[in-house]
Amino acid sequence: MPTIKVMSAGAVESMVRAIGAEFERASGHGLDLDFGTAGALRERIGKGEATDVLILPAQAIAALDKDGTIAPGSITDLARSVSGLAVREGAAAPDISTPEAFTQALLKARAVSFSDPKAGGSSGNFMARMLAKHGIADQVFAKAVLGKRGYEVAQAVADGRAEIGTTFISELMTVPGVRIVGPLPGEWFNDNTYTAAIPKSSAARAVAQAFIRALTDPATRGRWTAAGLEPAFA
Repeated sequence: MPTIKVMSAGAVESMVRAIGAEFERASGHGLDLDFGTAGALRERIGKGEATDVLILPAQAIAALDKDGTIAPGSITDLARSVSGLAVREGAAAPDISTPEAFTQALLKARAVSFSDPKAGGSSGNFMARMLAKHGIADQVFAKAVLGKRGYEVAQAVADGRAEIGTTFISELMTVPGVRIVGPLPGEWFNDNTYTAAIPKSSAARAVAQAFIRALTDPATRGRWTAAGLEPAFA
């Protein structure tokens, strides 16, 4: 049985791993799972790296489809993820009920963790834009604990290196020792729909499509929700 390669953004990693293990057992096919930031993965695809399944934010998949990279009819929405704020388990939570309150929480925190924009993560790029918009980029970056991946953001909070951390809730939930305060308010709210697709270059499209069907099996909807993700399929 052939092994297929799956390149996926980190926001849906927990579910891709869990359902992937079940797919391997049920189908006999192997999965070569490769997780990274959306920006880094798209750059690798742009340089010609091959994969059988690609999972990225919907807008990134749409761009690749427009340039002819994606096999027709293979695009499938998986789930929506929302950015949130986390504190260390047992620590007091700041007020993030309004955009103004969240801005003050960023300024008052001893150290703030979020994804490094240079690593290509969606939530990190969003944070960088918003910090610049509010004129507080210098203050926050001066005390930032940057993670290449979302789980590293959560780990910095769990370890006490950062007082608060923000990335997609689905990534915050994968690290023990943190408590999720809630989604970000108002104009700080950030969400992404993650979408699977099969590149035209894949030599194992049938197996790739079978794996996407496993990811979007209606019976898994409750599990996606429990993992902090809103299913985007019926």
